[in-house]
Formats: sequence, structure tokens, C-alpha cells
Amino acid sequence: MKILILNGPNLNLQGRRDVAVYGTETFEHYVGRLRAAYPGVAIDYAQSNIEGELIDAIQRAEGVYDGIVFNAGGYTHTSVSLRDAVSAAALPVVEVHISSILAREEFRRESLLAPVAVGSVMGFGLLSYELGLLALLRRADEAACIRASDLQ
Repeated sequence: MKILILNGPNLNLQGRRDVAVYGTETFEHYVGRLRAAYPGVAIDYAQSNIEGELIDAIQRAEGVYDGIVFNAGGYTHTSVSLRDAVSAAALPVVEVHISSILAREEFRRESLLAPVAVGSVMGFGLLSYELGLLALLRRADEAACIRASDLQ
């Protein structure tokens, strides 16, 4: 299983930006912990502050990854183009957020990605990423069981 964790704008500042909301652990450290906890899963990580680069990463992921755990940051609420990229992706995308967007400012409460993602996880700090990863692993296991039962 190969998973891409993809982060949008300002998430490169994880660990030093608004630590009361996002915590103090850097994302690079967190990804290292995830890789250690899931040695059977190849976890790649990419981050960009540029919308087009995020779209390119989603499009390049097809045929390379089994799923994407995606935190689009502020683009969650504004980017029709990212929504279209997620919708067109031929692999499952789980939307994640460190904070609960529903408990934040009014303008953050709508996600353009949620209707086209396979699911959303929010409000659990960095654990949201692991929960998104677990959702993708469970989907893959269930799909493998269904395929195996078709062979019987």
C-alpha cells in the first residue's frame, strides 16, 4: 500500500504557527512517527502553498498511490479547481483538518472538497492524518475481501 499525504498552504509552518490551534510538533517529525507506526505502508509527503502544484500532485498520484490523505488548508473553502481535481482522481481522497473547521470562523465552515472526497476527518490535531490513513487502509482491506469473495 502506498499513500500520499498532501498538505496545502501554510501547513509548512506546522509546529510554529498558531500553536494553540495546531500544536508544536512539526509535520516532518509527525510523518516520521507515522512511517514508524505503519512500516508496511509506503507514506510519501508533499506540501505546497501553490494551488496548481497541489492539483498537479493529485493528478500525478493516479497509478502511483493507492490513496491520498489531503489537507488543502485554506483552499478547502475556496478552490473549485482543487475540488475538480479530487473529483476526477481515480483513487480515494480523504480530506483531513487538524482543527475542526465547523468550530472555527464562519468562512471556514464550508468545505468544497467534502462532497467529492471519500470522507473527512477533522478536529483531532495531527491524529486526523492517522485516522485518514486508517480509513484508506480499511477501504483497501474491504475491497480486497470483496475481490477474494468473487473468486470463490
